[in-house]
Amino acid sequence: MTAPPVAAKRLGVRVRSLHSDRIDDGWDWLRDGENPEVIAHLNAENTWTDQVTHSSRSLAQEIVRQVRAHTILTDVSVPVRAGDYWYFSRWTEGDQYRRHYRVAAQSSGPMGTNDLPPTVTPGVPLDGEELIIDENALALGHEFFRLADLVPSPDGAFVAWAADWSGDERYRWHITKMSTGEVIDSGVDHAGYGFAWAASSQAFLYVGVDDAWRAHQVWLHTVGSPQFNDRLLLEEEDPSFDIEIVDSLDPEHVVISSSSLTSSQAWLWIVSEPTATPLPITGPMDNVLISVEPAGDHLVLVHSARSREGCVALAPLPHREELLRLSGEQELLLKGCAVYSHPSDPSFPALAPIAPEPLWWTLRQPRRGERVLYAEAGADYLAVTMRSGGLTQVEVRMRSAIFGQADDLAHVWGPGRFLATDADIRTISTVPGARFEDRSLRVEIQSVTAPPTTLHVNPITCALTTLRVRDVPGWDPSHFVEERAWVLARDGRTRIPVTLIHRSDVTPDFTNPGWLLGYGAYEISYDPEFDTLRLPLLERGVVFAIAHVRGGGEMGRSWYEDGRQLSKVNSFTDFIDVAQWLTTSGWVASERLAAEGRSAGGLLMGAVLNMAPSLFRVIVAGVPFVDALTTILDPTLPLTVGEWQEWGNPVKDPQVYALMRSYSPYENVPQGQRLPAVFASTSLNDTRVEFVEPTKWVQRLREATGTANAIARPIVLRTEMVAGHSGPSGREGRWACRAQEFAFTLTQLGITE
Repeated sequence: MTAPPVAAKRLGVRVRSLHSDRIDDGWDWLRDGENPEVIAHLNAENTWTDQVTHSSRSLAQEIVRQVRAHTILTDVSVPVRAGDYWYFSRWTEGDQYRRHYRVAAQSSGPMGTNDLPPTVTPGVPLDGEELIIDENALALGHEFFRLADLVPSPDGAFVAWAADWSGDERYRWHITKMSTGEVIDSGVDHAGYGFAWAASSQAFLYVGVDDAWRAHQVWLHTVGSPQFNDRLLLEEEDPSFDIEIVDSLDPEHVVISSSSLTSSQAWLWIVSEPTATPLPITGPMDNVLISVEPAGDHLVLVHSARSREGCVALAPLPHREELLRLSGEQELLLKGCAVYSHPSDPSFPALAPIAPEPLWWTLRQPRRGERVLYAEAGADYLAVTMRSGGLTQVEVRMRSAIFGQADDLAHVWGPGRFLATDADIRTISTVPGARFEDRSLRVEIQSVTAPPTTLHVNPITCALTTLRVRDVPGWDPSHFVEERAWVLARDGRTRIPVTLIHRSDVTPDFTNPGWLLGYGAYEISYDPEFDTLRLPLLERGVVFAIAHVRGGGEMGRSWYEDGRQLSKVNSFTDFIDVAQWLTTSGWVASERLAAEGRSAGGLLMGAVLNMAPSLFRVIVAGVPFVDALTTILDPTLPLTVGEWQEWGNPVKDPQVYALMRSYSPYENVPQGQRLPAVFASTSLNDTRVEFVEPTKWVQRLREATGTANAIARPIVLRTEMVAGHSGPSGREGRWACRAQEFAFTLTQLGITE
């Protein structure tokens, strides 16, 4: 090929006429992934991408070699306790996927504060370890494989696992008998994320998804029975809400949550009585977000009813007999029907919540600058994860009394203590490790330069014991500097946090290559985390930065609110302000700045390319949400209706329509200007951001720049023909794809080896 593929425009395929605006999208015919012409075009784009990146192939291969050298290829995870076993996984050199094992625990009783998991050595079998699942065998013969979840049964006799062989994130659940390895049930198909075993290990809950990939139902399945016999327990009829089966440590109760971006409610399912009707915990609360964590004899609630930054409250939990009585009464009221959240039928009976707001007792309110995120409760400890100053923190409390014996909820938990960490810039999070009855909490700490360290926490003293530091051969963090900068936004008031990482010998001399990451949506935080794939960039002297722009959650709920709906443009201007600071402060040369974002971060990339094309030499846009207005106008597409709370509803609101029309990347590509080079990537089976968005966008970018840009600043598109939103599967496959993007980008920045 001597030129990039050109898709002819076909007018009349999709004509939009709304709010006095008429658009005839000539490239919308590329939406049909079953059209042979579309597939041929995507293959041609892949051929062009391979041709353009051929000159940087040796650099890509060297990057893969470096990543492999920085990786312990035969490795093992830290064991996690479930029931009477420790579960862990192994990597083996040459394998693309993990193998999962278990080994019997030495004691079935509760673990003490100093009890630690067994030491597992890479490549050396433990006495008595059993192979549960071999992902390599499951992936054999398939171009794509992803294990979504693996859940041992309460009695240890079975393991449930969900897999995806296409990338569309619609899963089939399988039940494997531990003693024989036989799959005894694989009848649950077209399921979403979420699973919970019944206490009997003979039934389980799973989540059903609709044609728009919305999680809207919770079903009860009996092991060994056909799926058509499954019982619908709960259904969410409001298309702006999604249902979730919430993980917790409590072995007796499971919480089912239904949430939009601004409101939520929750139900309680009794594990020992799987057919009992789920009980509403709080009932619907408009514009209140709430998460519920069972704590044995009471409930822990993190909610926004009294502060948008979140509060921790406690509520009584009725005894089991009372819960069963209430469930029976409500089942009679429902007359055998499922529970419906936001029922479309106004005559549907309203169910009384078991923990209404008047029963809540406030344990913890956010202090200035704090955002309370979620809680984890064990039998004897409560860990609350929150944000402060743009970083995560974990506060731990020990139980003081049993509710029911104490006078009130105020006496159940002792004072909170924050876990101390050495580094100023780090991400700390709770991770699975133990059972509800164990006095054992586990956390993980990491940063961009510091590999993850897994720690056991003594809840009484908050002392930390290191269980594992990920070994990264050839990596010395002392040769690199990781710091936090604050950039003043153009409004003159807002200070944007920036995580800045560079080699210790790199100085702000206006000559350095730079790489700026951003996301800025859904209150998702781009926290400083370690990624082996970035190390070759840092080792080559690239100044690496993360712009924590508004729309994300780094600085709390208000930070998110200031970057959504009618304030969305703040995300884009924040990113541009940080990019300009990098060049004017001398950290990055003005012609050597790359920018990268994925998914909603890809929308950020497209917007800043349009607004400030001369600021960036190259843009890396992964599965980018670049045709935002077209998608948000179509309620039949996956996720659209729920997304209206993030972006606004342009169908009904002319102001929202006009704003989205002004920033949607596909509709605002500048004409007659020199644009950055672009590496866009997508997947044919991506459910979240359909492949057509970057496919059309690339055509429009090329049309705007003409042929002069095709060689010096190429615009390329790579499509994974069998994959989903997270890209290709298998670790070598992921490495190769990222290395191709890195080599393309580094070459544009003047780094060729």
